[in-house]
Amino acid sequence: MKTFQTSIDIDAPINDVWRVLAEDLPRDPIPFGILRLDGTPGAGSRLKLWSEINPKRAFALTVTTFQPPHKMVWCGGMPLGLFTGTRTFALSTSGDTTRFDMNEVFSGLMSGLIVKSIPDLTPGFEKFASALKQKAEQHG
Repeated sequence: MKTFQTSIDIDAPINDVWRVLAEDLPRDPIPFGILRLDGTPGAGSRLKLWSEINPKRAFALTVTTFQPPHKMVWCGGMPLGLFTGTRTFALSTSGDTTRFDMNEVFSGLMSGLIVKSIPDLTPGFEKFASALKQKAEQHG
């Protein structure tokens, strides 16, 4: 398994951060490093995502967990679980600060071969977290 992750503290209430993540992101994905996102996140919804890392490829995703305002999970990959990418967005609070954690785990029988061709996603994850922080802190 290969994992990428990032975390950031955001000076905004958890509901404001969730609103940016679940509502603003689909309308304006560019600041998050996403070229386009079709669909609206919700329990069981299907999304298509085009990223800066691979602009010509659409990633078909399913929202497998949707627990406002704390957790959302997107999954995509190959049939039969040969290769799966699972991205988890998690929000928690500490006083007036919201902690945002995001990770993506790649797994499956073919993951050992496929992850070798995946570039380091850390810079993109950090860009995503910074954009979320900036937009959520402007909300308040």
